[in-house]
Amino acid sequence: MTDFVVVGGGVGGLVAARRLVLAGRSVTLLEASERLGGTVTSHTVGGIVLDAGAESFATRGGTVVALAKSLGLGDDVVEPLAEGAWLQPAEGAAFRLPENSLLGIPSWPLASDVIAAIGFRSAFRAYVESLIPAPYGAKSVTLGELVRRRMGSDVVDRLVNPIVRGVHSVDADELELDAAAPGLRKALLRVGYLAGAVADLRQTSARAGSAVAGIRGGVHRLVDNLGSDLSRFGVDVRLGVSAASVEADSVTTADGERIDGTVIVAAPGLLGGGTAPGRRVVLATLVVDEPRLDAAPRGTGVLVADGAPGIRARALTHATAKWRWLAEAAEGKHVLRLSYDADAADDVDLAEIARADASALLGVPLDPSSTVDFARVAWYRPGRERYTPNGMLVVGETIAGTGIASIVAQSEALAGSLVDDSNG
Repeated sequence: MTDFVVVGGGVGGLVAARRLVLAGRSVTLLEASERLGGTVTSHTVGGIVLDAGAESFATRGGTVVALAKSLGLGDDVVEPLAEGAWLQPAEGAAFRLPENSLLGIPSWPLASDVIAAIGFRSAFRAYVESLIPAPYGAKSVTLGELVRRRMGSDVVDRLVNPIVRGVHSVDADELELDAAAPGLRKALLRVGYLAGAVADLRQTSARAGSAVAGIRGGVHRLVDNLGSDLSRFGVDVRLGVSAASVEADSVTTADGERIDGTVIVAAPGLLGGGTAPGRRVVLATLVVDEPRLDAAPRGTGVLVADGAPGIRARALTHATAKWRWLAEAAEGKHVLRLSYDADAADDVDLAEIARADASALLGVPLDPSSTVDFARVAWYRPGRERYTPNGMLVVGETIAGTGIASIVAQSEALAGSLVDDSNG
């Protein structure tokens, strides 16, 4: 018998297992595939080792930075370059995203860059939000609902949605408020209006450029070091082992072995019935040789509003303009990451589609001969768990929401509470 059985070797499962074993508990971890990390992994494109999933993490709460330091990666935590991102609206030319904002919500709606983005009328509508009593909209379930009630639909449709779709692969009206912007609801009630709440959160969580960070060499290094720690501290890691059934105190594997111990589920949808529908996301990566991109014409990348004519991509990241370490590794080439909906997963022309989209979004025609290499990766993003059976412990994206920071914080908290309970 083992103290804990962790089912699923994504970041949530790895973090929980590590926290428990460091507290002296025996842990068995089961992973159905032949590798750890889930969607946090790497691939080689154009001779460059790149993240095939997340390439950054939110710095809020400091949980991922603390984890990186404890894994010996503290000196390799890096901030993105300060070029800033752009937005391609449904109509008109691309423009630089407003500087002082949170997920597209402006802290000063009458700023010139906000007016340039949504027009004076919509910006003034957002500005008068300061006259609306703080409780109005404060009970909103989703981010889109809150912003729409407080600042109007144009802020949601033209600023918030393109950012949320690029970051979380869902619309703002589908994204739970507290998962997307922890502390925003409380800040609204404390400060009295949404723009002021955004300003307050930005001030307390440091400058905008440090809202996200990465790891020199790639975020996938977190998984490599987590796996090494599990091995070093004695976690029984079993790859290629799937769970046929799970109970609160035992797991039966597909080959009939029963493993007793407190079960922590870190596998999306394993419990069944309570998971909201997920979605498939496609990442297309282009490595190109085009000197005209040296000037980073669209900063660190472009978010795409729904309905932008002739463009299928949800977002483009100019990764070598975002990360200095990657620009050095690319040796003059450029790495472009474009995200797509599920219908692009099997499109035989995706490389050409990605090149055409990148040309339009960056404003630099990319000749086919400039393409050094291309790769595609398709991921399944699970929906949130609506409920979990009594007694079942769950970590990971289905509970914590999207993003490494949310997953690490939730997994650390659950594992820590289990350690505290057993010590008590």
